[in-house]
Amino acid sequence: MATIAIDMDGVMADSTQQYIDWYAARYGVKVEKATLLGKPETTGFPLEGVVRQFLYTPGFFRTKPVIEGAQEVIKALQDKHEVYIVSAAMEFPQSLSEKLAWLEEYFPFISWHNIVFCGYKNIVDADYMIDDHIKNLSAFKGQPLLFTAPHNVNVEGFKRVNTWEEVGQLLL
Repeated sequence: MATIAIDMDGVMADSTQQYIDWYAARYGVKVEKATLLGKPETTGFPLEGVVRQFLYTPGFFRTKPVIEGAQEVIKALQDKHEVYIVSAAMEFPQSLSEKLAWLEEYFPFISWHNIVFCGYKNIVDADYMIDDHIKNLSAFKGQPLLFTAPHNVNVEGFKRVNTWEEVGQLLL
């Protein structure tokens, strides 16, 4: 049995799709996901800087779509391993309560005992960490798994998982 730490944003919750959807709803412009490949997160939109403001907007974290396969694979992982959801939730004021409500809706099988909201993830001690940001994986002492997101497509030096199906094949 392994201990697995799983990030939320960009790994379980589709942050990129949320940026695209919110931008389209507010500015009437549909940005294609492919145009964001290799660009820093929240950049690559016609009006630079506005997408970052979404992170401070009530409802942003609460209404993110679930990444395909996350629910099924995380449930299966939980049946075989010790799974913790580890998310940075301190920087944006409303994110803590919204992330908890989101988990309760989409992942009701995860106990509050297995949810860790923190600032910097360097305190995390697990066998595996699945995250989309190298800043969280670089200091991790276990096996880091980089979950593919548009902002990290050019990152090398980490074992990469592109989908939840791949996570399942690796850890189940």
